[in-house]
Amino acid sequence: MKRSEREQDLSRRVISRRGLLLGGLQVGVAGTLFWRLRDMQLNQSEQYHLLAEENRINLRLLPPTRGLIVDRNGVMLAGNEQNYRVVIKRDDAGDIDLVLARLARLIPLSEEDIERARRDMLRNRPFVPVTVAERLSWEEISRVASNAPALPGVTPEMGLSRNYPLREDTAHVVGYVGPVSERDLEALEAPDPVLMIPRFQIGKSGVERMAEDRLRGRAGSQRVEVNSVGRVMRELDRVEGTPGGNVHLTLDARLQNYALERLHGHSAAAVVMDIESGDILALASGPSFDPNLFVRGISTTDFRGLLDNEYRPLVNKTVQGMYPPGSTFKMVTALAALDAGVTDGQERVFCPGHMDVSGNRFHCWKRGGHGRVNLVSALSESCDVYMYEMAQRCGIDKINEMSTRLGLGIRYDLPITSVASGLNPTREWKRNNRNSEWRIGDTVNASIGQGFVLTTPLQLAVMTARLASNKAILPRLMRDPAESALPEAASLDLRPEWLRLIRRGMSETVNDRRGTAYSSRVVADDQVMAGKTGTSQVFSITRAERDAGVRRQEDLPWNRRNHALFVNYAPVEAPRIAVSIVVEHGGGGSSTAAPIGRDIMLAALNGGVPPLSAYPAPQRNRIHSEQQEMQERLRKPEDMRISRA
Repeated sequence: MKRSEREQDLSRRVISRRGLLLGGLQVGVAGTLFWRLRDMQLNQSEQYHLLAEENRINLRLLPPTRGLIVDRNGVMLAGNEQNYRVVIKRDDAGDIDLVLARLARLIPLSEEDIERARRDMLRNRPFVPVTVAERLSWEEISRVASNAPALPGVTPEMGLSRNYPLREDTAHVVGYVGPVSERDLEALEAPDPVLMIPRFQIGKSGVERMAEDRLRGRAGSQRVEVNSVGRVMRELDRVEGTPGGNVHLTLDARLQNYALERLHGHSAAAVVMDIESGDILALASGPSFDPNLFVRGISTTDFRGLLDNEYRPLVNKTVQGMYPPGSTFKMVTALAALDAGVTDGQERVFCPGHMDVSGNRFHCWKRGGHGRVNLVSALSESCDVYMYEMAQRCGIDKINEMSTRLGLGIRYDLPITSVASGLNPTREWKRNNRNSEWRIGDTVNASIGQGFVLTTPLQLAVMTARLASNKAILPRLMRDPAESALPEAASLDLRPEWLRLIRRGMSETVNDRRGTAYSSRVVADDQVMAGKTGTSQVFSITRAERDAGVRRQEDLPWNRRNHALFVNYAPVEAPRIAVSIVVEHGGGGSSTAAPIGRDIMLAALNGGVPPLSAYPAPQRNRIHSEQQEMQERLRKPEDMRISRA
């Protein structure tokens, strides 16, 4: 009995110790929790309030409105249009595949669209909105909005998208925009945060690319309250961004449209310049392409079609294309000879149709020869032998110096991509690039714009403007509408008597019956033009081809024919406009390029389709028929929308 009482007493003491230990632990845990709660509520309340707010409130970047690009008269060349789109956020969507599948039942989504959206979501942070579809109709965007509860993380939005209303007309100059790529970001030291927005678009070519910083603007921001599934409940705050600045170009949209249509059917380039200011009024490269295709996502088929086109529509031939200038270079050789004092321009050189130099025979284009010619007739009738003689007298160094003085071989600083410098060959250039010494035959070839000499259509227009003005005219593509008078260009300091000879030769090229461009003359007294034809050889007709019966350029495949060139300015008495034309594989300058150059010059002087009265009477019926056909392709005045920029 006593033992039993002792055991019970011992048991009670053990239970009491366990109870105290357990109770102590409970009190300790409760105290710790109480202390932690007190610390969180009193000492750290502000921090956790901020964290809660961050979970409830999202901060979003608002893309800025891109600046406009307009022509000299305010015609819209690049603008913005409303764009209904759908975006998705990965961290709010949950089951991405399920949400995208539901979305595909409401709006047209291809497998490619869905896969691209998946890639963009994985490439970006979970909270970054990714564009799934854009350019949706009002009905489509409404279906998405009405089904919002079944589409977590999906938000319908209205934004702006780039649009080029004149499509092909200014594609090579204005360029186009496209989504920011990894390569774009790698090229920047400190990328603008707005560039991280998926499918945000920046300039990829042309003015859009070169004036990107000015056109882009600065992003705004938006704070929105969201619920537990990421649905936007309300907007709390908005700070509007700074719109991009507008860009005013010197182009005349109507003249640009006319020039491009006049090149229709050719792989060609046309440049029109204001001789006084250097303003580029037209910079047409044909054929062209629709830049809107690139903004909206060009298909593989369409892109392959542009790449495979032998006329190279993606190349801006006006500034990228480098061509032997042919006989349009003869004014350079003639002026170099005058400047060197090796001729007074009046002496006559006999042309038998060829000249033998260092054991090689160099032919004149006129096999029977021109007989005795002076500087003026050598230019108007385009005698090669005369230039061979002058080149040997003055040498390549003088020719190179005059070529540079007239604006050739120079890369002009224009706000467009891929501007080429051409090539003014020198002794040193050949030594460094061809590992051989300069030869007299190289000088003879250069004298008629062949051999190593390469020029761009833009440079030929600059050369023509300088010959017409005796000023160091520089081409200009961007202008300030509020600008005062431009500073006058520096003088070239070419002697007036030299220029009188050159200009007379160019005038007789067009207006004398023996001139190579006589059939392209202008009969309107106040619009008479001066010019120079050129034909640059691409391939020679081989002996095998001659034996097979090939005698003419027309018998060769298109890509083996000569390039056709023409430069001109008008009016002769008071020059205002300079034009250069290059028609790739066009055959002859007088037959192909000169008529185009005349029409574009007249369009520039008359502000539209040239009047028939400017043409010789026997040509007017044909010209009228051509104008009627062309009229169907020209833009109507209502297409030229004026911006208030």
